[in-house]
Amino acid sequence: MGATGAVGEEIIQILEQRNFPVGKLALLASARSVGKKYRFKGEEIAVAELKEDSFQGMDIVLASAGGSISKQFAPAAVAAGAIVVDNTSAYRMDPTVPLVVPEINPKDIKKNQGIIANPNCSTIIMLVPLWPLHKENKIKRIIVSTYQAASGAGAKAMQELEDQSRQILEGKPATKSVFPHQIAFNLFSHNSAIKDGGYNEEELKMIKETHKIFHSEKIRVTATTVRVPIYRAHSEAIYVEFTKAADLDAIRKTLASAPGVKIVDDRQMNHFPMPIEATGQDDVLVGRIRADLANPKGVWLFVAGDQLRKGAALNAVQIAEILCGRSSS
Repeated sequence: MGATGAVGEEIIQILEQRNFPVGKLALLASARSVGKKYRFKGEEIAVAELKEDSFQGMDIVLASAGGSISKQFAPAAVAAGAIVVDNTSAYRMDPTVPLVVPEINPKDIKKNQGIIANPNCSTIIMLVPLWPLHKENKIKRIIVSTYQAASGAGAKAMQELEDQSRQILEGKPATKSVFPHQIAFNLFSHNSAIKDGGYNEEELKMIKETHKIFHSEKIRVTATTVRVPIYRAHSEAIYVEFTKAADLDAIRKTLASAPGVKIVDDRQMNHFPMPIEATGQDDVLVGRIRADLANPKGVWLFVAGDQLRKGAALNAVQIAEILCGRSSS
């Protein structure tokens, strides 16, 4: 579902790259995309219109067409016998729906009642490196500031960044259609709705989803989310306070062997995670590993992860791999 969007197109590529065991691949989207063709394993597959009767004979539905679309069509897919891995926010906080990052809580997949939710991209990128640290030394507090690429708002947003950059460099006014503010050569508070208390929806997602994925309401989480003029891959500055004093050598050792994590932490060369290097990678890059000089239990990290891959499409495909027995849970 949502095959022609930025995440949908990434899913198609990842299914082929990981040699996912596909008997038949159906590409579903809105009526305006019908007939558009994608190559998959040497053949061309035409996009079909998404309808409530589209799911007969399907085992797994990877959904990334937007929350309202998932609300409308996911029940029909489940009724037809499929399991839906939903990339939208529609079901994330539903207590009956598992919210899964395979490196963290794969066993929750077994609790599904037909729908499994993919977390928010910023949440995934933050929690993949934090979970192995939490297992070694319980986390009490997380303070995170995000630097979120245009990719998080979809293909049209990525195009808007490109178009505005060209317009400004040519001395023309920047035209806006996706973002509320100019994204080229600018940054602004994340473009999600502001809720009570002044937090936006993106910040609240990171807080609530962390509690659900970690199965702990005790961790105090606060976030500031920012949209930056980066084409693809999100970055985050993360402050973590542990229960016990932090050991930087132990932290580096844990991260070095953690699944889905790659350390990029060269102080001598001042080389740390960058979105341009995270783009196209499955791993979350982690660096700037340093102690809080005022708190022996505190540590700073800087991470970068490809929002379209691990932050969305790859995470969904990894869940599907566990569902079909290709990966252990």
